[in-house]
Amino acid sequence: MRGRTTVTSRVLKLLVTIAVLMVGAPAPAADDAIARAAYGWEHSPHGAMLERILPPSLTPQQLPEPSSAGAQLVVAYCVQCHHLVNPAMHDAPRWKSVVARMVWRMEGQGNLGKLMQDLMADVKVPTANEQATLLRYLQKHAQRELSSGQYADLNTESGRRYRIACAQCHVLPDPRRHTASEWPAVVERMRRNMAWANRVTGDPILRTKPELDTADITRYLQRHARARGSDRLPP
Repeated sequence: MRGRTTVTSRVLKLLVTIAVLMVGAPAPAADDAIARAAYGWEHSPHGAMLERILPPSLTPQQLPEPSSAGAQLVVAYCVQCHHLVNPAMHDAPRWKSVVARMVWRMEGQGNLGKLMQDLMADVKVPTANEQATLLRYLQKHAQRELSSGQYADLNTESGRRYRIACAQCHVLPDPRRHTASEWPAVVERMRRNMAWANRVTGDPILRTKPELDTADITRYLQRHARARGSDRLPP
């Protein structure tokens, strides 16, 4: 157990290091929150379980509007129990129930009884105003679901690959959410997340039909991507 939690600590600290290399020194609040989480997980008997809740995919500086009050609340509260969340992991309606469930668990409730109380013993719970700010932020930057009839080629083999792969974890994202040059990095991050979560990522051993070829999925998204310089889609 100690070995696993030490690995978790190193992963969290690595996220801060990556952020420094990418965008300069991180904001002190974000740095402190990650450091406190790393220390807490390392010294928790439940660290290995907390590590597996979400993949370590984002740094604080990669959050949308990282200096906003909502982003700062995500860093302050969410990393107490798991890796940083990406607002795009859920659509806007889903975030309301997710935030309510997370706050309920932070208060020591839930189906784990005494274990949940022990897990949340030192966890800070956001105030009602903070919860409202946090929810607005997550919904503002939430995943926007693609309409089933929006693209005629959704029923082609490439379209089916895209639908099968992405629908395993969240609603189908609109390809116009990113530009063609942005999509390769996004797809690669999703591939790593899916592999981390033991989702189907295109391994030929699994013999998926159609095979989830991430290169083909990337090309499909790029064909319908947002033009460079155009406004981002509203969430």
